[in-house]
Amino acid sequence: MTLRHRHRSATGVRALSTERISPRYSDLDLWPTADAVAAILEGQLAAAAAVQAASDAIAEAADAAAARLRKNGRLIYCGAGTSGRLAVLDGVELGPTYDWSRTVYALAGGMDAMLESVEGAEDDTAAAEAAIRKAAPAPADVVIGVAASGRTPFTVAAIGAARTAGALTIGLASNAGTPLLSASDHPIPLLTGPEVVAGSTRMKAGTAQKIALNTLSTAIMLRLGRVHAGLMVEMRLSNAKLQSRAAAIVAQIAETDRATAETALTASGGSIKRAVLIALGRDEAALDEADGNLRNALRRR
Repeated sequence: MTLRHRHRSATGVRALSTERISPRYSDLDLWPTADAVAAILEGQLAAAAAVQAASDAIAEAADAAAARLRKNGRLIYCGAGTSGRLAVLDGVELGPTYDWSRTVYALAGGMDAMLESVEGAEDDTAAAEAAIRKAAPAPADVVIGVAASGRTPFTVAAIGAARTAGALTIGLASNAGTPLLSASDHPIPLLTGPEVVAGSTRMKAGTAQKIALNTLSTAIMLRLGRVHAGLMVEMRLSNAKLQSRAAAIVAQIAETDRATAETALTASGGSIKRAVLIALGRDEAALDEADGNLRNALRRR
């Protein structure tokens, strides 16, 4: 890279709202700790407000994603650094919560980067394209790219390659008008602005990403029928606590006693939805006929 290019790159970084130095915090290190903590928490509240402003964009992305995923599609999360780790955390939780196993990750530096920084990985566009080729996205797949700056080369390249392959792409970034948002079918701007500690996007930007990812994936699972009446009717019963919760869910939906719910759960092989039908004395085939949607199955006679 030439000196001129280095200068342009540095200028470009400074132009990002997430990289700006706020005069308000120029003497932050001299503040009483209580005041510094209050300022940091104020930033966290601002992060939530930034996600609220993107509510419509998140809803539109969730509807479009669910429509693709109903065709046996996969969720593919991609990102680098903190953004990539937050993306992985969101995807991992979909397994136990919604029994969702069709998840793939394209993390800059590989999964080892979850635990330690892999220097230069976020700039490796070739690695991003290779990761997407390995994932082999199809039109039924949904690829979610996350980057606070909105210009991380790895993430932008991954989204570009996925979109070329025909997958639906969703981009989350904390700077408007950036390449990631432009490259995505569904851009979700999370405009968090300058950080209390300039450039430390694990703070406000990271919080906004976490909220947005949780909201997006939960809305997708809602539209896929994996939530019924605000209850996790597709969760994996992997421990005693979850087995107990499942029995309570069956009892609540079927309006029956705990013993009947537990017996139905055993008979269903641990399927909450089927256990509800069993507890009600209904034919389990109704669930298959309703494409796994419990509410629609309960409406059938």
